[in-house]
Amino acid sequence: MTTRGPRPILVFGGSGQLAMALEDAALATPIGRQLRRVGRPDHDLDRLDLLPGLLRAARPALVINAAAYTEVDRAETDAAAAWRANALGPAVLAAWCGHAGIPLVHVSTDYVFDGLKGAPYDEADPPCPTGVYGATKLAGEQAVLAACPRAIVLRTSWVYAPRGRNFVRTMLAAAQRTDRLRVVADQVGCPTSATDLAALILGIAARIDGDGGRNRHAGVFHAAGTGSTSWHGLATAIFTAAARHGVAAPRVEPIATADWPTAARRPPDSRLDCARLADAFGLAAPPWEASLIRCVDALCAPASVGERLAMPADRQAAMVAA
Repeated sequence: MTTRGPRPILVFGGSGQLAMALEDAALATPIGRQLRRVGRPDHDLDRLDLLPGLLRAARPALVINAAAYTEVDRAETDAAAAWRANALGPAVLAAWCGHAGIPLVHVSTDYVFDGLKGAPYDEADPPCPTGVYGATKLAGEQAVLAACPRAIVLRTSWVYAPRGRNFVRTMLAAAQRTDRLRVVADQVGCPTSATDLAALILGIAARIDGDGGRNRHAGVFHAAGTGSTSWHGLATAIFTAAARHGVAAPRVEPIATADWPTAARRPPDSRLDCARLADAFGLAAPPWEASLIRCVDALCAPASVGERLAMPADRQAAMVAA
């Protein structure tokens, strides 16, 4: 008789910064060998017809969906692709997980809010997205919660890492090309290290594993870095940290959102209140400033600069004008 090993933890969005951070974090835990990053072309949320068969073959113990269409401005003219990746794909994942009784952790966004509350959003606040990206992510949340009783939706914000496409890398790369940057200063949020977010997700996974399938922890939670700042404040902090490595800082000028119009409207204040996460799981991310310094240190290591700053900018680059 053939004996199978532990069932895997599948992480969709395998080439993204959060999936890679999850893999790195898992290596230091007992589940390190269980975690599998999956994504295109074999596990593609655009191939909805193939997903159930792939999931049956994998027999996961837990599914983490870190895949998404994140091009905020492009989504305004490419809505069909955003809906497939952000709503329809997660709906298929959740339906399969719900039928199989498998927990699902689905990563969502602060862009489900319009940013007009004037205070940090908690999970009881009604969502009100202002663009296609936020609307598709909200639809994904709703589909996941409706189809999978063991689903946890984690809303996060302003995610960055030493790898992948993110604002921190965009800033450091821009500093190599210009001595002057203009960065939006009237949008506020909670910068979140992918490393910290991965640690939170693995902490949640451990508690899910220990709840005996009782679904005590299902629902929506906010999971973001502790503290908040503006894009301009974040850019300034990046260059302060980079200066410790001899990186020459450009002049970072604050501008208003109106000075740098984009196709999609961004929430002006998308701060997230993460108290529910701490109450339910005893988990909280560190202050964003300390995590940012660790990320910049990794990016500014002498052997890393050329390779790690070569990636193109992501959706957050819309906050910057060279």
